[in-house]
Amino acid sequence: MTAETTDSPASLHGVVSLVLGAVALVTAVFVGYAGVAIPLLCGSLAVTFASLGLARRVNRGQCAIGLATGGLAVLCLVLFVAALGG
Repeated sequence: MTAETTDSPASLHGVVSLVLGAVALVTAVFVGYAGVAIPLLCGSLAVTFASLGLARRVNRGQCAIGLATGGLAVLCLVLFVAALGG
C-alpha cells in the first residue's frame, strides 16, 4: 500500500474557475454599479484557471463551465465597451 495522496493544488483549478466565472458573469450584468475592472479581471482569471485545469484533466466539468462563464463575461464586456466607445 502506498501512502501518497491524490490531492494537489491542481485539483482546485476547476472550483476556482467556476467561482470566478460566476462572479464575473454576475458583475458583468451589473456593470453600471460594479465597474468594468472586476468582471474583466475575474473573467480573465476564470479562463486562465479553466485552461490550466483542462490541460491537467482534473475536474473537467467545472473547468468547462468556468471557461464558458468567464469567456462570456469577458465577451459581453468587450462588446459593451465597443458599443459605447463609438
